[in-house]
Amino acid sequence: MRANPVLLVGTLDTKGHELAFVRDLLRRQGLATLIIDVGSSGAPVVPADIDREEVFQRAGTSLALVRERGDRGLAVATAAQGVARLVTELASKMSIAGIFGLGGSAGTEIATSAMRQLPFGVPKVMVSTLASGQTRPYVRGSDITMVFPVADIAGLNRLSRTALTNAALGLAGMVRLPREPENIDASRPVVAATMFGVTTPCVDRARHVLEEGSVEVIVFHATGVGGQAMEGLVRDGQIAGVLDLTTTEIADELVGGVLSAGPDRLEAAGRHRVPQVVSLGALDMVNFGPMATVPSQFAGRKFHAHNPSVTLMRTTSAENERIGLYMAEVLSRAQGPVVLLIPRRGLSALDAPGQPFHDPDADDALFSTLTRELAVHPQIRVESRDEHINDSSFATAAARAMAEQLSLRKGL
Repeated sequence: MRANPVLLVGTLDTKGHELAFVRDLLRRQGLATLIIDVGSSGAPVVPADIDREEVFQRAGTSLALVRERGDRGLAVATAAQGVARLVTELASKMSIAGIFGLGGSAGTEIATSAMRQLPFGVPKVMVSTLASGQTRPYVRGSDITMVFPVADIAGLNRLSRTALTNAALGLAGMVRLPREPENIDASRPVVAATMFGVTTPCVDRARHVLEEGSVEVIVFHATGVGGQAMEGLVRDGQIAGVLDLTTTEIADELVGGVLSAGPDRLEAAGRHRVPQVVSLGALDMVNFGPMATVPSQFAGRKFHAHNPSVTLMRTTSAENERIGLYMAEVLSRAQGPVVLLIPRRGLSALDAPGQPFHDPDADDALFSTLTRELAVHPQIRVESRDEHINDSSFATAAARAMAEQLSLRKGL
Protein backbone atom coordinates (compact mmCIF):
# COMPACT_ATOMS: atom_id res chain seq x y z
CA MET A 1 0.00 0.00 0.00
CA ARG A 2 1.33 3.42 -0.94
CA ALA A 3 2.40 5.73 1.86
CA ASN A 4 0.48 8.97 2.40
CA PRO A 5 -1.70 8.66 -0.73
CA VAL A 6 -4.38 10.97 -2.05
CA LEU A 7 -7.53 8.86 -2.34
CA LEU A 8 -9.43 9.26 -5.62
CA VAL A 9 -13.04 8.10 -5.40
CA GLY A 10 -15.24 7.67 -8.45
CA THR A 11 -17.28 5.36 -10.67
CA LEU A 12 -14.73 4.03 -13.15
CA ASP A 13 -17.41 2.91 -15.59
CA THR A 14 -18.81 6.40 -16.17
CA LYS A 15 -16.09 8.73 -14.82
CA GLY A 16 -12.96 6.65 -15.30
CA HIS A 17 -11.23 8.80 -17.91
CA GLU A 18 -11.89 11.95 -15.89
CA LEU A 19 -10.54 10.38 -12.69
CA ALA A 20 -7.46 9.13 -14.54
CA PHE A 21 -6.91 12.70 -15.77
CA VAL A 22 -6.87 13.90 -12.16
CA ARG A 23 -4.61 11.02 -11.13
CA ASP A 24 -2.05 11.95 -13.76
CA LEU A 25 -2.16 15.62 -12.74
CA LEU A 26 -1.52 14.74 -9.10
CA ARG A 27 1.29 12.35 -9.96
CA ARG A 28 3.00 15.09 -11.94
CA GLN A 29 2.84 17.12 -8.74
CA GLY A 30 4.75 14.35 -6.99
CA LEU A 31 1.77 12.95 -5.06
CA ALA A 32 0.99 9.28 -4.59
CA THR A 33 -2.58 8.29 -5.48
CA LEU A 34 -4.95 5.44 -4.73
CA ILE A 35 -8.00 5.03 -6.99
CA ILE A 36 -11.10 3.48 -5.42
CA ASP A 37 -13.75 2.27 -7.86
CA VAL A 38 -17.29 2.71 -6.53
CA GLY A 39 -19.14 1.92 -9.74
CA SER A 40 -21.63 -0.94 -10.06
CA SER A 41 -22.91 -1.16 -13.62
CA GLY A 42 -20.59 -1.07 -16.64
CA ALA A 43 -17.01 -2.29 -16.83
CA PRO A 44 -14.26 0.02 -15.51
CA VAL A 45 -12.52 1.95 -18.30
CA VAL A 46 -9.30 2.39 -16.30
CA PRO A 47 -7.77 0.11 -13.65
CA ALA A 48 -8.49 0.67 -9.95
CA ASP A 49 -6.13 0.29 -7.03
CA ILE A 50 -9.06 -0.88 -4.91
CA ASP A 51 -11.82 -2.48 -6.96
CA ARG A 52 -15.55 -2.18 -6.55
CA GLU A 53 -15.95 -5.73 -5.24
CA GLU A 54 -13.90 -4.78 -2.19
CA VAL A 55 -16.10 -1.72 -1.66
CA PHE A 56 -19.31 -3.76 -1.69
CA GLN A 57 -17.80 -6.41 0.56
CA ARG A 58 -17.22 -3.71 3.17
CA ALA A 59 -20.97 -3.08 3.08
CA GLY A 60 -21.66 -6.76 3.81
CA THR A 61 -22.72 -7.75 0.31
CA SER A 62 -21.24 -8.39 -3.14
CA LEU A 63 -21.27 -6.73 -6.54
CA ALA A 64 -23.19 -9.70 -7.97
CA LEU A 65 -25.98 -9.41 -5.39
CA VAL A 66 -26.27 -5.66 -5.90
CA ARG A 67 -26.50 -6.10 -9.68
CA GLU A 68 -29.08 -8.85 -9.23
CA ARG A 69 -31.34 -6.46 -7.33
CA GLY A 70 -31.26 -4.01 -10.24
CA ASP A 71 -31.98 -1.06 -7.93
CA ARG A 72 -29.74 1.93 -8.70
CA GLY A 73 -30.67 3.74 -5.50
CA LEU A 74 -29.75 0.71 -3.43
CA ALA A 75 -26.47 0.36 -5.33
CA VAL A 76 -25.56 3.98 -4.54
CA ALA A 77 -26.46 3.66 -0.86
CA THR A 78 -24.52 0.41 -0.54
CA ALA A 79 -21.45 1.83 -2.29
CA ALA A 80 -21.56 4.87 0.01
CA GLN A 81 -21.70 2.64 3.07
CA GLY A 82 -18.91 0.40 1.80
CA VAL A 83 -16.50 3.14 0.80
CA ALA A 84 -17.07 4.97 4.11
CA ARG A 85 -16.04 1.84 6.00
CA LEU A 86 -13.13 1.24 3.64
CA VAL A 87 -11.74 4.76 4.07
CA THR A 88 -12.12 4.52 7.85
CA GLU A 89 -10.08 1.31 7.75
CA LEU A 90 -7.41 2.84 5.50
CA ALA A 91 -7.09 5.88 7.77
CA SER A 92 -6.47 3.58 10.75
CA LYS A 93 -3.53 1.97 8.94
CA MET A 94 -1.84 4.89 7.19
CA SER A 95 -1.69 8.66 6.91
CA ILE A 96 -4.11 9.87 4.21
CA ALA A 97 -2.74 12.96 2.45
CA GLY A 98 -6.10 14.00 0.99
CA ILE A 99 -9.19 12.78 -0.82
CA PHE A 100 -10.69 13.79 -4.18
CA GLY A 101 -14.03 12.88 -5.72
CA LEU A 102 -15.98 13.77 -8.84
CA GLY A 103 -19.44 12.99 -10.12
CA GLY A 104 -23.11 13.82 -10.31
CA SER A 105 -25.70 13.08 -7.66
CA ALA A 106 -24.70 9.44 -7.17
CA GLY A 107 -20.96 10.07 -7.27
CA THR A 108 -21.33 12.98 -4.86
CA GLU A 109 -23.33 10.94 -2.36
CA ILE A 110 -20.77 8.12 -2.47
CA ALA A 111 -17.54 10.16 -2.41
CA THR A 112 -18.63 12.59 0.31
CA SER A 113 -19.66 9.64 2.50
CA ALA A 114 -16.00 8.62 2.37
CA MET A 115 -14.73 12.18 2.92
CA ARG A 116 -16.76 12.66 6.08
CA GLN A 117 -14.88 9.76 7.70
CA LEU A 118 -11.62 11.71 7.64
CA PRO A 119 -10.84 14.22 10.38
CA PHE A 120 -10.84 17.99 10.12
CA GLY A 121 -7.76 19.28 8.32
CA VAL A 122 -7.30 16.42 5.85
CA PRO A 123 -7.84 18.12 2.44
CA LYS A 124 -11.13 17.07 0.84
CA VAL A 125 -12.18 18.24 -2.65
CA MET A 126 -15.41 17.19 -4.37
CA VAL A 127 -16.07 18.25 -7.98
CA SER A 128 -19.84 17.94 -8.22
CA THR A 129 -22.61 19.01 -10.53
CA LEU A 130 -24.61 19.67 -7.34
CA ALA A 131 -22.10 22.13 -5.90
CA SER A 132 -24.11 25.18 -6.99
CA GLY A 133 -27.21 24.05 -5.10
CA GLN A 134 -27.99 22.68 -1.65
CA THR A 135 -24.75 21.09 -0.48
CA ARG A 136 -25.58 20.50 3.18
CA PRO A 137 -26.60 16.82 2.72
CA TYR A 138 -23.08 16.15 1.42
CA VAL A 139 -20.86 18.52 3.42
CA ARG A 140 -22.79 18.32 6.73
CA GLY A 141 -20.36 19.27 9.51
CA SER A 142 -17.14 18.46 7.66
CA ASP A 143 -14.55 20.63 5.86
CA ILE A 144 -15.27 19.42 2.32
CA THR A 145 -14.48 21.86 -0.50
CA MET A 146 -17.16 21.63 -3.19
CA VAL A 147 -16.27 22.70 -6.75
CA PHE A 148 -18.94 23.32 -9.41
CA PRO A 149 -17.67 22.22 -12.86
CA VAL A 150 -20.22 24.43 -14.74
CA ALA A 151 -20.85 21.74 -17.38
CA ASP A 152 -21.59 18.09 -16.67
CA ILE A 153 -18.65 15.80 -15.99
CA ALA A 154 -19.12 13.76 -19.16
CA GLY A 155 -15.89 13.45 -21.09
CA LEU A 156 -12.78 15.58 -21.24
CA ASN A 157 -13.31 18.90 -22.98
CA ARG A 158 -12.14 22.50 -22.57
CA LEU A 159 -14.52 23.13 -19.66
CA SER A 160 -14.12 19.86 -17.78
CA ARG A 161 -10.33 19.87 -18.17
CA THR A 162 -10.15 23.37 -16.72
CA ALA A 163 -12.48 22.59 -13.80
CA LEU A 164 -10.71 19.34 -12.98
CA THR A 165 -7.26 20.91 -13.30
CA ASN A 166 -8.15 23.77 -10.98
CA ALA A 167 -9.66 21.40 -8.42
CA ALA A 168 -6.77 18.92 -8.59
CA LEU A 169 -4.10 21.59 -8.32
CA GLY A 170 -6.02 23.16 -5.47
CA LEU A 171 -5.90 19.85 -3.62
CA ALA A 172 -2.21 19.46 -4.46
CA GLY A 173 -1.56 22.90 -2.98
CA MET A 174 -3.41 21.98 0.21
CA VAL A 175 -1.34 18.81 0.53
CA ARG A 176 2.09 20.08 -0.52
CA LEU A 177 2.44 23.70 0.51
CA PRO A 178 4.05 24.17 3.92
CA ARG A 179 1.67 25.32 6.61
CA GLU A 180 2.36 28.60 8.32
CA PRO A 181 3.54 27.90 11.86
CA GLU A 182 0.72 28.60 14.28
CA ASN A 183 1.26 30.26 17.60
CA ILE A 184 -0.68 27.64 19.53
CA ASP A 185 -0.15 26.80 23.16
CA ALA A 186 -0.81 23.06 23.17
CA SER A 187 -1.28 23.13 26.93
CA ARG A 188 -4.48 25.19 26.59
CA PRO A 189 -7.59 22.98 26.62
CA VAL A 190 -10.02 23.51 23.74
CA VAL A 191 -13.68 24.09 24.63
CA ALA A 192 -16.49 24.03 22.06
CA ALA A 193 -19.36 26.45 22.70
CA THR A 194 -22.71 26.80 20.93
CA MET A 195 -24.24 30.20 20.16
CA PHE A 196 -27.20 31.78 18.39
CA GLY A 197 -27.80 35.46 17.77
CA VAL A 198 -30.29 35.55 20.64
CA THR A 199 -27.76 34.00 23.09
CA THR A 200 -24.71 35.96 21.96
CA PRO A 201 -24.29 38.02 25.18
CA CYS A 202 -24.17 34.84 27.25
CA VAL A 203 -21.70 32.98 25.09
CA ASP A 204 -19.45 35.99 24.52
CA ARG A 205 -19.22 36.61 28.26
CA ALA A 206 -18.54 32.94 29.04
CA ARG A 207 -15.92 32.81 26.30
CA HIS A 208 -14.07 35.83 27.69
CA VAL A 209 -14.06 34.34 31.20
CA LEU A 210 -12.62 31.06 29.96
CA GLU A 211 -10.05 32.74 27.72
CA GLU A 212 -8.81 34.72 30.71
CA GLY A 213 -8.21 31.35 32.32
CA SER A 214 -6.05 30.15 29.41
CA VAL A 215 -8.78 28.09 27.74
CA GLU A 216 -9.18 28.22 23.96
CA VAL A 217 -12.85 28.54 23.01
CA ILE A 218 -14.23 27.66 19.58
CA VAL A 219 -17.79 28.90 19.00
CA PHE A 220 -20.24 27.06 16.74
CA HIS A 221 -23.34 28.75 15.32
CA ALA A 222 -26.29 26.52 16.25
CA THR A 223 -27.79 26.44 12.77
CA GLY A 224 -27.87 22.67 12.34
CA VAL A 225 -24.62 22.26 10.51
CA GLY A 226 -22.86 24.06 13.37
CA GLY A 227 -24.02 21.45 15.85
CA GLN A 228 -23.02 18.67 13.47
CA ALA A 229 -19.55 20.16 13.08
CA MET A 230 -19.08 20.46 16.83
CA GLU A 231 -20.21 16.89 17.48
CA GLY A 232 -17.84 15.69 14.76
CA LEU A 233 -14.85 17.41 16.36
CA VAL A 234 -15.78 15.89 19.71
CA ARG A 235 -15.83 12.45 18.10
CA ASP A 236 -12.42 13.18 16.51
CA GLY A 237 -10.95 13.81 19.97
CA GLN A 238 -10.15 17.49 19.34
CA ILE A 239 -12.36 18.94 22.10
CA ALA A 240 -11.59 18.87 25.85
CA GLY A 241 -14.93 20.27 27.02
CA VAL A 242 -18.33 21.27 25.61
CA LEU A 243 -20.06 24.47 26.73
CA ASP A 244 -23.40 23.64 25.13
CA LEU A 245 -25.32 26.75 26.10
CA THR A 246 -27.46 26.94 22.94
CA THR A 247 -29.29 23.67 22.36
CA THR A 248 -31.94 25.12 20.04
CA GLU A 249 -31.19 22.59 17.28
CA ILE A 250 -32.97 19.97 19.40
CA ALA A 251 -36.22 21.96 19.12
CA ASP A 252 -35.92 21.98 15.34
CA GLU A 253 -35.25 18.23 15.26
CA LEU A 254 -38.21 17.33 17.48
CA VAL A 255 -40.77 19.91 16.32
CA GLY A 256 -39.91 20.04 12.62
CA GLY A 257 -37.86 23.19 11.99
CA VAL A 258 -35.21 23.70 9.33
CA LEU A 259 -32.12 23.97 11.55
CA SER A 260 -31.95 20.47 12.98
CA ALA A 261 -28.50 19.01 13.61
CA GLY A 262 -29.91 15.49 13.27
CA PRO A 263 -30.97 12.84 15.77
CA ASP A 264 -27.52 12.50 17.35
CA ARG A 265 -27.35 16.04 18.72
CA LEU A 266 -26.10 16.14 22.33
CA GLU A 267 -24.70 12.60 22.08
CA ALA A 268 -20.98 12.89 21.26
CA ALA A 269 -19.66 14.41 24.49
CA GLY A 270 -21.41 11.85 26.64
CA ARG A 271 -20.26 8.93 24.53
CA HIS A 272 -16.65 10.07 24.56
CA ARG A 273 -16.50 11.05 28.25
CA VAL A 274 -15.97 14.72 27.42
CA PRO A 275 -17.09 17.09 30.22
CA GLN A 276 -20.09 19.17 29.26
CA VAL A 277 -21.92 22.15 30.70
CA VAL A 278 -25.36 22.27 29.09
CA SER A 279 -28.07 24.91 29.09
CA LEU A 280 -31.32 25.65 27.26
CA GLY A 281 -30.45 28.56 24.99
CA ALA A 282 -33.06 29.39 22.32
CA LEU A 283 -35.24 26.38 23.08
CA ASP A 284 -38.08 28.90 23.09
CA MET A 285 -38.02 28.85 19.29
CA VAL A 286 -38.19 26.72 16.15
CA ASN A 287 -36.72 28.01 12.89
CA PHE A 288 -38.30 28.20 9.46
CA GLY A 289 -37.61 30.07 6.24
CA PRO A 290 -39.87 32.87 4.92
CA MET A 291 -43.36 32.93 6.44
CA ALA A 292 -44.85 31.42 3.28
CA THR A 293 -42.74 28.27 3.79
CA VAL A 294 -43.99 27.49 7.32
CA PRO A 295 -45.90 24.16 7.21
CA SER A 296 -49.67 24.51 7.40
CA GLN A 297 -49.97 22.42 10.56
CA PHE A 298 -48.46 25.34 12.48
CA ALA A 299 -51.15 27.82 11.45
CA GLY A 300 -52.27 29.99 14.34
CA ARG A 301 -49.02 29.67 16.31
CA LYS A 302 -46.99 32.57 17.69
CA PHE A 303 -44.39 33.72 15.11
CA HIS A 304 -41.68 36.34 14.94
CA ALA A 305 -40.15 37.51 11.66
CA HIS A 306 -36.44 37.58 12.42
CA ASN A 307 -35.81 38.85 8.89
CA PRO A 308 -37.48 38.28 5.48
CA SER A 309 -35.75 34.89 5.17
CA VAL A 310 -36.10 33.59 8.74
CA THR A 311 -39.34 33.02 10.66
CA LEU A 312 -39.22 31.94 14.32
CA MET A 313 -42.04 30.04 16.03
CA ARG A 314 -42.51 29.98 19.81
CA THR A 315 -42.39 26.51 21.38
CA THR A 316 -45.39 25.39 23.42
CA SER A 317 -45.55 23.78 26.85
CA ALA A 318 -46.21 20.37 25.27
CA GLU A 319 -43.25 20.73 22.91
CA ASN A 320 -41.00 21.86 25.74
CA GLU A 321 -42.01 18.85 27.82
CA ARG A 322 -41.05 16.62 24.89
CA ILE A 323 -37.73 18.45 24.52
CA GLY A 324 -37.06 18.06 28.24
CA LEU A 325 -37.74 14.31 28.11
CA TYR A 326 -35.38 13.93 25.15
CA MET A 327 -32.57 15.91 26.76
CA ALA A 328 -32.90 14.11 30.08
CA GLU A 329 -32.74 10.73 28.37
CA VAL A 330 -29.61 11.62 26.38
CA LEU A 331 -27.81 13.30 29.28
CA SER A 332 -28.58 10.38 31.62
CA ARG A 333 -26.50 8.13 29.33
CA ALA A 334 -23.43 10.38 29.43
CA GLN A 335 -20.26 8.64 30.53
CA GLY A 336 -18.49 11.89 31.41
CA PRO A 337 -19.35 14.70 33.84
CA VAL A 338 -22.47 16.77 33.10
CA VAL A 339 -23.68 20.06 34.56
CA LEU A 340 -27.10 21.35 33.48
CA LEU A 341 -27.77 25.05 34.13
CA ILE A 342 -31.41 26.21 34.03
CA PRO A 343 -31.95 29.96 33.39
CA ARG A 344 -35.36 30.47 35.00
CA ARG A 345 -35.78 34.07 33.76
CA GLY A 346 -35.68 33.25 30.06
CA LEU A 347 -34.02 31.29 27.28
CA SER A 348 -33.17 33.94 24.69
CA ALA A 349 -33.26 37.63 23.89
CA LEU A 350 -36.85 37.12 22.68
CA ASP A 351 -37.87 35.33 25.87
CA ALA A 352 -37.88 38.17 28.37
CA PRO A 353 -40.54 40.52 29.79
CA GLY A 354 -41.91 42.70 27.01
CA GLN A 355 -40.42 40.49 24.27
CA PRO A 356 -42.53 38.47 21.79
CA PHE A 357 -41.62 35.00 23.08
CA HIS A 358 -41.93 35.69 26.81
CA ASP A 359 -43.93 32.71 28.11
CA PRO A 360 -43.04 31.59 31.67
CA ASP A 361 -45.53 28.71 31.58
CA ALA A 362 -43.99 27.19 28.44
CA ASP A 363 -40.52 27.61 29.91
CA ASP A 364 -41.57 26.00 33.17
CA ALA A 365 -42.75 22.90 31.30
CA LEU A 366 -39.17 22.46 30.12
CA PHE A 367 -37.62 23.27 33.50
CA SER A 368 -39.91 21.00 35.53
CA THR A 369 -39.53 18.08 33.12
CA LEU A 370 -35.74 18.21 33.22
CA THR A 371 -35.65 18.64 37.00
CA ARG A 372 -38.01 15.72 37.56
CA GLU A 373 -36.38 13.34 35.07
CA LEU A 374 -32.80 14.05 36.16
CA ALA A 375 -33.54 13.84 39.90
CA VAL A 376 -32.97 10.08 39.66
CA HIS A 377 -29.53 10.59 38.11
CA PRO A 378 -27.41 12.07 40.92
CA GLN A 379 -24.27 11.96 38.78
CA ILE A 380 -25.73 14.88 36.79
CA ARG A 381 -25.52 18.22 38.54
CA VAL A 382 -28.65 20.30 37.89
CA GLU A 383 -28.43 23.93 38.94
CA SER A 384 -31.54 26.10 38.69
CA ARG A 385 -30.62 29.79 38.60
CA ASP A 386 -32.95 32.76 39.00
CA GLU A 387 -31.34 34.54 36.03
CA HIS A 388 -31.91 35.13 32.32
CA ILE A 389 -29.58 33.21 30.04
CA ASN A 390 -28.04 36.48 28.81
CA ASP A 391 -27.35 37.80 32.31
CA SER A 392 -23.66 38.27 32.91
CA SER A 393 -23.88 36.35 36.18
CA PHE A 394 -25.38 33.32 34.43
CA ALA A 395 -22.67 33.34 31.75
CA THR A 396 -19.95 33.64 34.39
CA ALA A 397 -21.43 30.71 36.31
CA ALA A 398 -21.45 28.60 33.13
CA ALA A 399 -17.81 29.44 32.41
CA ARG A 400 -16.76 28.62 35.96
CA ALA A 401 -18.62 25.31 35.83
CA MET A 402 -16.76 24.43 32.64
CA ALA A 403 -13.42 25.42 34.17
CA GLU A 404 -14.22 23.28 37.20
CA GLN A 405 -14.99 20.27 35.02
CA LEU A 406 -11.74 20.67 33.10
CA SER A 407 -9.76 20.91 36.32
CA LEU A 408 -11.44 17.82 37.73
CA ARG A 409 -10.71 15.91 34.54
CA LYS A 410 -7.01 16.77 34.72
CA GLY A 411 -6.86 15.14 38.11
CA LEU A 412 -8.36 11.86 36.92
